[in-house]
Amino acid sequence: MLRSRPPFRADHVGSLLRPAALKEARTRHQSGAISDEELRRIEDEEIVKIIAKQEEIGLPAVTDGEFRRSWWHFDFLKQLDGVESYHPDEGIQFSGVQTRAESLRVTARVGFSGHPMIEHFKFLKANTKATPKMTIPSPAVLHFRVGRRQINSKAYPQLDNFFGDLGRAYRKAVRAFYDAGCRYLQFDDTVWAYLCSKEQLQLARGRGEEVEKLPRIYAEVINYAIAERPSDMVITTHVCRGNFRSQWVSEGGYEPVAERLLGGVNYDGFFLEYDSERAGGFDPLRFLPRGKRIVVLGLVTSKSGTLEARDAIKRRIEEATQYVALDQLALGPQCGFASTEEGNLLTEDEQWAKLSMIVDLSRIVWG
Repeated sequence: MLRSRPPFRADHVGSLLRPAALKEARTRHQSGAISDEELRRIEDEEIVKIIAKQEEIGLPAVTDGEFRRSWWHFDFLKQLDGVESYHPDEGIQFSGVQTRAESLRVTARVGFSGHPMIEHFKFLKANTKATPKMTIPSPAVLHFRVGRRQINSKAYPQLDNFFGDLGRAYRKAVRAFYDAGCRYLQFDDTVWAYLCSKEQLQLARGRGEEVEKLPRIYAEVINYAIAERPSDMVITTHVCRGNFRSQWVSEGGYEPVAERLLGGVNYDGFFLEYDSERAGGFDPLRFLPRGKRIVVLGLVTSKSGTLEARDAIKRRIEEATQYVALDQLALGPQCGFASTEEGNLLTEDEQWAKLSMIVDLSRIVWG
């Protein structure tokens, strides 16, 4: 059965490979060779093209490819009140590669008093006949990425107040996107996967975090943030193990967080990575409550251009039905194709071949 409400049987996480014209424009803008207005004009042109391509291959939901962003998370978070970016000594360490050195810190009380991505969404909505989908980082990402050491102790002597402000800021953001016409919003989230990684938990403990308390805290903040969404607004999440130049950060199956995440966080759908052994097996899906919540199985990798065998994907969907009904499943890539502007190591043609296959397989599997 096809779905008229997101997440759709064929869906995708959000980010897409940046075309050469856009990469060139961003480089020229950084050097001062072109103005803000000229960069925006080129972004608009490339986003209109990418919307048309998504519609052409039959995706029910389309994004702007995150073409106006450099990072999937920092570009949103640093525009919140009380948050700023800075350049530490090192970047984020992935498997075998490190990002450029940029991070965030909380300098004052966190709030939401408007955001440039509201206008980004309005442009997307005005230029598509499909369902426009907006992606932003989960509130949990801000805390886990910056840690206690980068949260101003004068503004927040107690972290309880920080989490309260964070939840309220996101509740305002949800309302602002809704008022702009957004009915499909996604919280992208690396944290739940990091909480399944022994290495990442050890690093967090080394930073002084009480990691055993974090799943409950994050669930409460997210549930507060989305509690007042109107009934015609769908909010999903994508759980990611890291995605930069086709590399990753964390490994480990969903079992340590599955019961709380799938059963206790009130999302309408969950995009879960299942493209490699790093994600473990399907048995944690047993915690998904019966009903309307959907798991989008990320069985098609965005980290490689090699096209998966269709029969193998169908077999894996069938395996997942041992733990959750087929009607509560959908198909997508394991992650975005360009969580940062650098993009993963595949071509645009390979990207579109994967997304087209997802659309075709969804029609075969779900009718």
